[in-house]
Amino acid sequence: MRPEPGEVLHFSEDPSITRFVPHLAATAQQPGEYVWAVDHDLSPAYWFPRQCPRAMAWVTPSSSREDRKRIIGPGCGERVHAIEYGWLERMRTVALYAYRLPADVFRPFGDSALVAVEPVVPLGPAERVGDLFALHEEAGIGLRVLPRLWPFWDAVTESSLRWSAIRLRNALPRWVQ
Repeated sequence: MRPEPGEVLHFSEDPSITRFVPHLAATAQQPGEYVWAVDHDLSPAYWFPRQCPRAMAWVTPSSSREDRKRIIGPGCGERVHAIEYGWLERMRTVALYAYRLPADVFRPFGDSALVAVEPVVPLGPAERVGDLFALHEEAGIGLRVLPRLWPFWDAVTESSLRWSAIRLRNALPRWVQ
């Protein structure tokens, strides 16, 4: 599920949204009220249940061959995503929807997200995203299921790969007694 030219996407578990109104996100680390959306390249980071913690890594031209082999691994193309076992069933059963929004009202925010500062009406009704595992497979993205995200995250953030994470606060604790 990716946007068409002239579109961006907003992913949600709520299929009934008819108008997106700028708001201050509960987890915001910046001031301002926004409607958030993603482009083609960032869409795979949202092929998950909303609250699911995930860590992602991908190859760039400056990534070392060693890091690619060690973290991405054979058969995973140029990108890998990781979740914890506790989220596996939710990944299988979540009803995730995508809203297509007009790209021309959004502007870049940071190095990846897009924001609008005015209300946005979707271009049509919410579309069911479908099988999240199949989306990853079709996109050539490796998907790992791990006991804990932290060892993977630590390796990724110390590597030459590009990386990102979402909802790590929902991951299992780093250390278990």
